Amino acid sequence: MSDASGLAPNGLVLVTGASGFVGSAVANALRTRGWPLRVLVRASARRVNIDPRDDIAIGDLRDRAAVRRALVGVRHVFHVAADYRLWARDPTEIFAANMESARNVMEEALRAGVERVIHTSSVATLARGAGALAVETDRLAPERAVGAYKRSKVAVERLVEDLAEKHGLPVVIVNPSTPVGPRDVRPTPTGRIIVEAARGRMPAFVETGLNFAHVDDVAEGHVAAFERGRAGERYILGGDNVPLSDLLAEIARLVGRRGRAVRLPHRLVYPFALCAELGARFTGREPFATRDGLSMARNYMYYSDEKARRELGYVSRPWRAGVADAVDWFRQAGYLKR
Repeated sequence: MSDASGLAPNGLVLVTGASGFVGSAVANALRTRGWPLRVLVRASARRVNIDPRDDIAIGDLRDRAAVRRALVGVRHVFHVAADYRLWARDPTEIFAANMESARNVMEEALRAGVERVIHTSSVATLARGAGALAVETDRLAPERAVGAYKRSKVAVERLVEDLAEKHGLPVVIVNPSTPVGPRDVRPTPTGRIIVEAARGRMPAFVETGLNFAHVDDVAEGHVAAFERGRAGERYILGGDNVPLSDLLAEIARLVGRRGRAVRLPHRLVYPFALCAELGARFTGREPFATRDGLSMARNYMYYSDEKARRELGYVSRPWRAGVADAVDWFRQAGYLKR
């Protein structure tokens, strides 16, 4: 199959997850290039990130009929939506939501004969690399995935690859690292860290390492994969590898807070995480610290996006720019006043 690089913006593009963080950035990037968009959102979804110029389809991704209706007349699909939680009262909900949604979108895209599918996976599907940085070939075995979210992302990626190999699904997979920046309305787990640290409510932390990328650069990477990516391939969309302590120090600098958060060993935080999860079963609110999160934090989650830079022309700005944009957006949206 030829790539999409020679196509002028014509024909409808369906974007799932456009009301969310990464999805809204992808929609913005496509809209800027002149692509007409249809966005599939739940009736209950917050629409602050939805552009009124887009064609809005109402429905749940787990409803196959709704997905089928949304695909009528669609030429290309960006499946960005995902249940991005590290905890739920019933963890099977996270797994089922991500699997059923992806299966419906991919199988219905095949049925509709769309020309190009971009599937947003995650670096959560990658294992620690043989070297210092993990790359696309470092595949995480399903039995080694920690938590329902990671297990679901691994299972979904395998489903997508199977549909590509056996049924010719014209898909390119992108694996964003840890996006930061504006429009994180929910916010994401990383966004919660930024908000809590900016409000001075994170006096202690467990050290780890993350790969941060500005969400708008990640969105541009999606479009680059659409235009130049090879069908059936995976591309890490990342940025800078940064210790969590550096992130917290930068947030403190941006908001003018003095003092440093105290670094704690994992074993001291585990009881707190357990209590937080038990409390969340009564409140229904996702706990800030979870046992799965602590387990993942034991390994520095560092990645190389060299393949995307080489094949797609992917670029990313310095990580501090993304954090600054995130803090500015959270401040203007009122998150830092609570």
